[in-house]
Amino acid sequence: MVETTNNQKKMTWTTLAMMAFSTVWGFGNVVNGFVYFDGTRVIFSWVIMFLLYFVPYALMVGELGATFKNSEGGVSSWVNATMGAKWAYYAGWTYWACHVVYISSKGTGGLRAMAWGIFGNTKWYDGLPTAYTQLATLVVFLFFCWVASRGIPVLKGLATIAGSSMFIMSILFIIMMFAAPAINPHASYYSLNFNWKNLMPTFNIKYLTSLSILVFAVGGCEKISPYVNKVKDPSKNFPKAMMALAIMVMISAILGTFAMALMFDPKVVNNNLNEYISNGAYMAFDRLGEYYHVGGLFMYIYSWCNVIGQFSTLVISIDAPLRMLLGSKEAANFIPKKLLKLNKHGAYINGIWMVVILSGGLIAIQAFVPDAQTVMAQLVKLNSTTMPMRYLWVFAAYIALRKHQEQFETSYQMTKHQGLAYTAGYWCFLVTAACCLLGIYSPDPFTLFLNIITPIVLIALGLILPAIKKREMAKAE
Repeated sequence: MVETTNNQKKMTWTTLAMMAFSTVWGFGNVVNGFVYFDGTRVIFSWVIMFLLYFVPYALMVGELGATFKNSEGGVSSWVNATMGAKWAYYAGWTYWACHVVYISSKGTGGLRAMAWGIFGNTKWYDGLPTAYTQLATLVVFLFFCWVASRGIPVLKGLATIAGSSMFIMSILFIIMMFAAPAINPHASYYSLNFNWKNLMPTFNIKYLTSLSILVFAVGGCEKISPYVNKVKDPSKNFPKAMMALAIMVMISAILGTFAMALMFDPKVVNNNLNEYISNGAYMAFDRLGEYYHVGGLFMYIYSWCNVIGQFSTLVISIDAPLRMLLGSKEAANFIPKKLLKLNKHGAYINGIWMVVILSGGLIAIQAFVPDAQTVMAQLVKLNSTTMPMRYLWVFAAYIALRKHQEQFETSYQMTKHQGLAYTAGYWCFLVTAACCLLGIYSPDPFTLFLNIITPIVLIALGLILPAIKKREMAKAE
């Protein structure tokens, strides 16, 4: 629904809420929450995370987007305007560096989805030596790096189609799962027990070190910031859209968790954690097909949607964050000239080589992991500790914006109360930082090593590049 005002098309708040929902939420978030937090015990954590983290986060993004409505660089532009060019470079670097791990996981996830789509299970794939599966992942990764270097645009359209279909599948799963007992009452379901014990989490080391999974799940709403001023009456309707988004995500998380609880016993999940982290979503759709007497139909549809989604996202994740980092105004002052080189297709070819070395190195080092399921579980955990680091810059930019608010005009403010604004900014910053740090811990020594060394290498490289640039400029004088 779109309304026209002063010859300009303005979105209704309901349209924005639906756009944001499809951007932020996915079925994988439901599965990860169920697997990591003992089934229905995740519900308490979801509700707290939405109310105390997601809602203020979304409203802060709205204020930043409304204030810097003409900035196309997203978070880096906000940091540049509020904190200066050098901090903007570091924000851009963090955003790019987080995608190094994400890129590795897309290749692995795409091959796993393909195995489900071809064989209907991953017994053969998981039975291969890890060196073979990682070699295949490396070949796929290098192929899509080549695709990114050729500037082939078709995959961006595929990513949109795949993203929309995955979103529809996620909603359909919940609806169809709750309808299944009426359609096939004689199938095996687990009973839902709503007592306090089954809804309250156990606050232990496992719980605290898994919170980054939930932060990772609800993050990313800064992607919708360009649309703040495209909404009719943003000061009134944007917060309404964000509250609707939070309610939709919360309902989806809770109902999705209950749907999973009808299918899977948390005790069995806990005893086979890596298998459910790697294959939980496919197993859920496979079982749904059994309830509806259509075999693996739903699982095959979900698998091939995921193949397209994983591989098209892989190309976009190689290309888009690199363009945001190297194409920004700040890049020329902090990044060595060689990295800014464009090939004839308009791709940052040396930047792509940097991705090849870093993401390719991560893929190669995981060849020493026992099996393909462990690789996938490691990457999910590593993503949950690295990806939320980029959200820190959203909160830093918001705190800086409120500190210098007299310098900027805006059509929307989360709150006019400065103390409340600062409290929200610092609270979300500290929660994100704490979850990232706690998420590093793992009882597995190799996973712990990866969780520590990966951020160190990426942060060190981000600090080294400006130093190289400084020497480069000194030589030129």
